[in-house]
Amino acid sequence: MKFPFFASFIVFCIWLGYEIHKHRNMEAKADQEFWEKEAAANSTRRKSLDNLAYIRIPFETLPMENFSDDPVIKECHETLKDLSAFPIVNLTGISNTDLKLTYGAPNIDLLSQYDQRYTILARTLQAWANALHEKGCTDAARQVLEFAIETRTDVSGSYKLLSAIYQQIGQTEKINALIPVAESLNSPLKNHIVQTLKEMSNS
Repeated sequence: MKFPFFASFIVFCIWLGYEIHKHRNMEAKADQEFWEKEAAANSTRRKSLDNLAYIRIPFETLPMENFSDDPVIKECHETLKDLSAFPIVNLTGISNTDLKLTYGAPNIDLLSQYDQRYTILARTLQAWANALHEKGCTDAARQVLEFAIETRTDVSGSYKLLSAIYQQIGQTEKINALIPVAESLNSPLKNHIVQTLKEMSNS
């Protein structure tokens, strides 16, 4: 009985050694490809940023008058006004390496600033919508959230709250319209958001 067990153990060890060797080779190849791509990115010259999808905050169509004296809402307004003075671009899910390859290494700091502003924008819109919704301003919250979705936010709370508002006002069919938007997101949160929307559309 010992020999079959020993033979199986030897076979297992050989298989395990092969898998470890294969995994290490794959890691080494991936590392090499990454550093080759990074080297190419770092040598890419500056390119025009004119074709970026710059985001403009449409203050004229947003509910700026609703509870504008409320401390939370007032802070959101001030943050948005500060942001509006500078370029904002949603670059979620695009690596620095790919950004350098596309727009040139010298632009990476600028692009990072554009994306950081977008992150602040998305969070501020969510905070503003939450505050409005808590005060019973359903339609105003809807306006803010729909703008957030237009910017292709990946803040899951924005999709969830907007879906809840659609349910509340009897427009559940609009939840289904959000699903393709979520499916097209370049974000690790995409699947979670899609699943949340599907659950809410069926509830």
